[in-house]
Amino acid sequence: MRHSIDYKLDVYNSLFFWIKLYMRSKVNSLSNRQVKSQTKLTVSIQTLKKDCDDMDKLKQTIKDIRNNGLIGVATYFHPLNKLYDYVYQNYDSNTLKNIDEEFLSEFLVTNTASLSDATKKNYRITIIGFFSFLDKQNQDTDGKSHIYRIELKGWGGITGGSGVKLPSFMDENEIKKFIQAIDTYKFKPEVQHRNKLIIKIILYTGIRVSEAININIKDIIEKDGYFTIKIVGKGNKQRTVLLKLSHIKSDLQMWLDTRTCQSDALFCTKTGSRLLQSYVSRTVENILRSCGIKKEKNGAHMLRHSFATLLYNKSQDLILVQEALGHASLDTSKIYTHFDNNKLKTAANMMDDM
Repeated sequence: MRHSIDYKLDVYNSLFFWIKLYMRSKVNSLSNRQVKSQTKLTVSIQTLKKDCDDMDKLKQTIKDIRNNGLIGVATYFHPLNKLYDYVYQNYDSNTLKNIDEEFLSEFLVTNTASLSDATKKNYRITIIGFFSFLDKQNQDTDGKSHIYRIELKGWGGITGGSGVKLPSFMDENEIKKFIQAIDTYKFKPEVQHRNKLIIKIILYTGIRVSEAININIKDIIEKDGYFTIKIVGKGNKQRTVLLKLSHIKSDLQMWLDTRTCQSDALFCTKTGSRLLQSYVSRTVENILRSCGIKKEKNGAHMLRHSFATLLYNKSQDLILVQEALGHASLDTSKIYTHFDNNKLKTAANMMDDM
């Protein structure tokens, strides 16, 4: 059902109405694989639909949904909550139809000055997505819609491509050293095979930590000397990775014999819930420290960069890197060409005959 942009009695209530409607659409579209209680999520959705009558109530409901495991919902809500406050303090029109790119650019400059580039991008994407939602959902009594067409292409708050940093990664010798350290690190006996298994899967396949902790037992199939693992990536996109039996079979079997998970989840805590990304990253940092490998970023995501760099250097196949990592765009995979030493040596030796 479509509504007028100025659906409520004043601009603030109208804006709140649209923010609530937008958040309902996001809650219904985000992946629910990590949700702890479907019943609680259903109650929260009903609260969004019927019982949220002010921003404080909406804020608490979004917090409850996030704490229940619906990842990403807060990323959309925080910028809109800030926008609501900014409109309340700075907007002097009696209709939301007068919000334009200039006003939104001023909002972004004012509210994101101290934030990282990644967070600034999230703000910009959320604002664009919100007004695109309004473009599609609003309709006046005469059947016409108000179209904002917010793009924010001219907003200069984000560092350009020159500000992109190359990711930290391990070279081939460091990877060998790290693999040895995985098997010699002194884990607690009850978690040693679980921890070895998840770290090896990330390192040997390059999957994301979030993808690894959400693997289910039914997602792993043994065939022809390999494990085939079904991965659910960003946006619920599915892909398959292969991993040699010899790399993980022993740890996998030992963990399956001792795990106490309450569901089909492959990795869980002693209480039965899924592992947290922060725990996996801390474990990787401890192993790196134990074998003397120091990087600018020592978390588990660095293993993904190490896999991708090694894969490109050995294969020279950028499309293979894209497929293995589950990148939506080849442009994302191109960063790993920066680590091709053979090409860099060609450039370094170019002037030898001069």
